[in-house]
Amino acid sequence: MKESRAIVWCRDLTRRFGDITAVHRLSFEVTQGQICALFGPNGSGKSTTLKMFTGLLPQSGGEMEVCGFDPSRHPADLKRRIGVLPEDLGLFDDLTVEEHLRLVGDVYGLDKQVAHSRTEQLLSVLGLEEGRDTFATACSQGMRKKTSFAMALLHNPQVLFLDEPFEAIDPVTSKAMCHLLQMAAQRGVTVLLTSHVLPAVEQIATQWIMIRKGEIVWNAPASDGLTTLQQHYFDLVETPSLEDVKWLGSSRP
Repeated sequence: MKESRAIVWCRDLTRRFGDITAVHRLSFEVTQGQICALFGPNGSGKSTTLKMFTGLLPQSGGEMEVCGFDPSRHPADLKRRIGVLPEDLGLFDDLTVEEHLRLVGDVYGLDKQVAHSRTEQLLSVLGLEEGRDTFATACSQGMRKKTSFAMALLHNPQVLFLDEPFEAIDPVTSKAMCHLLQMAAQRGVTVLLTSHVLPAVEQIATQWIMIRKGEIVWNAPASDGLTTLQQHYFDLVETPSLEDVKWLGSSRP
């Protein structure tokens, strides 16, 4: 259906919840090896878009494909080829960090030795070694996020869908995660992520898409350095309110 090397694409993709249109006729593509960052304010439709691409939500209209499969029609074929860091992280309270990774290895039928080696490496790279035996319910938000990120990578997917991967992540781990994604992209893995952490994404994204009220307002290759991503965001998506709250810090009666 698509003549280019697009691994992820959609045309007029739409999702409605009753009378509310959360995503309105999105059309874009992400080619192999690209890291595409989807930006927008809260409620702009970013997470809803990822949920449609990963088969968690059916679209209300339009077309989409991932690795040649329609997510709504071939969810099983799709799930073998993608890694997902979902909005809710998808963890089980009664499993430890390490047990989550073992579970992924079992689900994808990885050789036990391969799964063990990959688990050890990811625990080390993401700073999870000391917390490997911690149950998810006792993990900090940062540990939970890193565990879900490791689960998305473990089976070496063709495409990664990451919802806010850098939120609640410390700077050292953020740098390590950025490096992992860059190395994966160089080897042909395609990444579509959402984020509000602009400095981290500005380092690695090769394509920027900004959406507002469910519609694309800008879709372009990563900046040539003439304008910062933050300035693009303020200009096209949402301008911060810089009003002085004069009573804050003033003398008290």
